[in-house]
Amino acid sequence: MSARRLLAAAVLCTLAACTTQTVGGGEREARPAAEPPDPVRIANARLELAGLYFGRGQAATALDEVKRALAAKPDMAEAFGMRALIYASQGDATQADESFQRAMQLAPRDGGTMHNYAWFLCQQGRYAQADALFANALAVPSYRDTVRTLLAQGVCQAREGRLPEAERTLSRSYELDPASPVTAYNLADVLLRRGELERARFYVGRINADRELSSAQSLWLAIRIERRLGHVGGVEQLGRQLRERFPQSTQALQFERGRFDD
Repeated sequence: MSARRLLAAAVLCTLAACTTQTVGGGEREARPAAEPPDPVRIANARLELAGLYFGRGQAATALDEVKRALAAKPDMAEAFGMRALIYASQGDATQADESFQRAMQLAPRDGGTMHNYAWFLCQQGRYAQADALFANALAVPSYRDTVRTLLAQGVCQAREGRLPEAERTLSRSYELDPASPVTAYNLADVLLRRGELERARFYVGRINADRELSSAQSLWLAIRIERRLGHVGGVEQLGRQLRERFPQSTQALQFERGRFDD
């Protein structure tokens, strides 16, 4: 090996671990050793794949990728959170609950995990626990998904029948994001159930004023409000829209049968 090549190899070996390799003439040339796999990088890559598969509805494949992520990094809170969501989508409440709890143990101040676990608990009918976790997520100073959590908390409160609390929570969400049709719809629904008909009419009317935002559900809600108000013309006009735009919908069938209170 030439003196220049030996010097270059020596400099390189001060920066990275080296191995040697036999070259022509029996000399051994210094080479950098291959770096060991980075478990964090591997886990992140596997978790990203899991999210992609889960988004495509391939839950089983997503779960395999999560397992590979945890094999690389067993204390990865995000992986346990993803595993919980996958198990919940498969109807395995026990495994989902255990995974959420493990994620919470590893990252007790992660607002996103709190939100997801709270929504899972709401779907299980465990309303008090869900409400407390939603509140905890909202109390995290660094949490940035306040609108979504207020919406979910309000919907959960409404499911429990706590309509005054649901109205307050959904109103807060609406104040932060008045362009959200989902929040407007749920707030209008709660107001209808509370007998606040004109206010309910206002919020659902904002959705139905935009053809791109309106749906069979929002038109049906507006029809029920108009009927409660005694506005026969409004019921007929909205009913025509419902039949013309969404003729195969459950709501159109309910309208045809006059089943306004189902």
